Amino acid sequence: QVQLVESGGGLVQAGGSRRLSCVASVDSGMSFYIYTMAWYRQAPGKQREFVAAINSAGSTNYADSVKGRFTISRDNAKMTMYLQMNSLKPEDTAVYYCNAALRDDYWGQGTQVTVSS
Repeated sequence: QVQLVESGGGLVQAGGSRRLSCVASVDSGMSFYIYTMAWYRQAPGKQREFVAAINSAGSTNYADSVKGRFTISRDNAKMTMYLQMNSLKPEDTAVYYCNAALRDDYWGQGTQVTVSS
C-alpha cells in the first residue's frame, strides 16, 4: 500500500511558476524508489490526463502540452516527487493528482492549481 499527499497548489498569474510536491508513505518491505511516479491533472468538465512521469531510473516523460515548461523530479530519500511548473497558462488550471505505479496504481487526493489570465 502507498499513501500519497499532494501540496503546493494555489492561485497563480499566467506566466508565473508553482512547485507541487507529493509525499509518499510506503508500507514496510517496499521501497519508494521502485515505483514509477507521475502527475496527472483534471480540468473541469474534462477527463483526467497525463502530465509527466519519472521512473525508478530517473527517466522522465512529458505530455506535449507541458514540455519545456514543467519539470518532474523525485527525491527517493525523502520519498517525495515534485513538479516544477513554469510559464503557467490559464489552460493549466486543473486539479493535479499524484500517482504511484508498480503492480497497482495509487492516487493522492489532488491539489488545485488555478492560473489567472
